[in-house]
Amino acid sequence: LFAFEAKCTSNGGPLVVDLWNNCHVKGAPNLVCINVSPIEYGHVLLLPHVTERIPQQLTSDTLLLAMQFCAASANPFFRVGYNTLGAYATINHLHFQAYYLKHAFPVEVAETAAVRHRKQKTVGSAVHVSKLVDYPTRGLVFNGPNLKAVAEVVGRLCVELAASNIPHNVLISDCGSRVFLFPQCYAAKQAANEVPDDLLETQVNPAVWEIAGHLVMKREEDYANMDEEMIGRLLGAVSLSEEAMEDVIDTCFKLDYSCR
Repeated sequence: LFAFEAKCTSNGGPLVVDLWNNCHVKGAPNLVCINVSPIEYGHVLLLPHVTERIPQQLTSDTLLLAMQFCAASANPFFRVGYNTLGAYATINHLHFQAYYLKHAFPVEVAETAAVRHRKQKTVGSAVHVSKLVDYPTRGLVFNGPNLKAVAEVVGRLCVELAASNIPHNVLISDCGSRVFLFPQCYAAKQAANEVPDDLLETQVNPAVWEIAGHLVMKREEDYANMDEEMIGRLLGAVSLSEEAMEDVIDTCFKLDYSCR
């Protein structure tokens, strides 16, 4: 469709957005392409620095680009999602998905609680960190007025998760200002035969959109019979244990963000 570039303000938000529909762009463009298997209105892919052939791993810089892409829409119904390998990314080149949905995702309205940690100052006052409460999948929520600061914290944590072989999913919402992070273990449980047969039979692979609460059913019978209890079981099977999630939180606050 076009190439995307955001020139940042001091808080990391997009000041000027350049949209090119000329195929003769220079350098390594950030392409926005049509998703050939759309699940909602305007379903596209954001491909950062596409000619550099970056694998499907996040960094703070590429996360910031996706947050700016979400912010540039200036539309609260536009969300950007990301899946790692092992968390139902199907292709190993760096890409984000995005689409419009004129409803709140359940995770966006879920209760949260601020994370209190002995190393709270490590993250800094520019980024507020909270965790989901009473949501089937455990997750962290990051927000703040400075997009660059939020991207630095979440991106660094994602690098650590990848190094520890922990698959994860990321949802960007609220015009780029809020980021949800879901470390997950569904594929590992599948490999260990720990997922109940009735969940496996749905053939639903819980990636970012499913974890956020927007599920696409593969079979008509599942669409007809799916209820809150079943969805809760499915998304609960995705979740890390409480102990493992505490380890992720410890990692988040142990990282050195002094370079920001």
